[in-house]
Amino acid sequence: MRGRIAATLSRRPKVDDRVVYQAASWLLSYPDAELLTRLPVVRSALTEQPDRPETRALLRVTDHLSAGDPEALRQAYVEVFDLSRKQTLYLTYWSDGDTRRRGSALGAFKKLYRESDFLVDTRGELTDYLPMVLEFAARADPAGGRELLIEHRPSLELIRLALAERDSVYADVLVALCATLPGESPADKAAALALRGSSPTVERVGLEPGDPRLLPLFTTTELAARGPRGR
Repeated sequence: MRGRIAATLSRRPKVDDRVVYQAASWLLSYPDAELLTRLPVVRSALTEQPDRPETRALLRVTDHLSAGDPEALRQAYVEVFDLSRKQTLYLTYWSDGDTRRRGSALGAFKKLYRESDFLVDTRGELTDYLPMVLEFAARADPAGGRELLIEHRPSLELIRLALAERDSVYADVLVALCATLPGESPADKAAALALRGSSPTVERVGLEPGDPRLLPLFTTTELAARGPRGR
């Protein structure tokens, strides 16, 4: 019986991970006018893929953004991703915090980008910014990009759990993304942290007591001064 079930599962059409990564990259980006005009393209690409949990999850987010008021969507995005580090999309922050070690971790991303045959425009973002990493995996170096995502699986799972705890629609993007990676997603934060294995203890420099990921990223005043999307 188990053999027949396994054989049936192995014959299921597989979603193209590159489509998942590109769709996730756009859906996790600030919902400006350019992104909103891309949503029909995202929906079309996803509906061409097999009907699987990851495509359904991404379609739910696509439909939410398509139906939403643009200004309300932008405000919600800033509240989720820019006003707090609780759901930050910078991968090495989850593994290294604000530490000296983070510089070398960011350098590893930059090295991989430089070794590709593509010119990577960081648009002023740090090299570990998840939408950028996903677009790199979708368009520039699928194998290298996928390995990068697997390497930072604990960070991805922690973002997923943080978004789910907030009951954010964006949690579905992380659900879809993690579904493309080997193994099951952990059920809670403790299990996600355990995925780090025997990583060396993070050197914390100048942080307040407690989890550094809970520190505010910008104050409201600082965010307003940085422009409409808080960058």
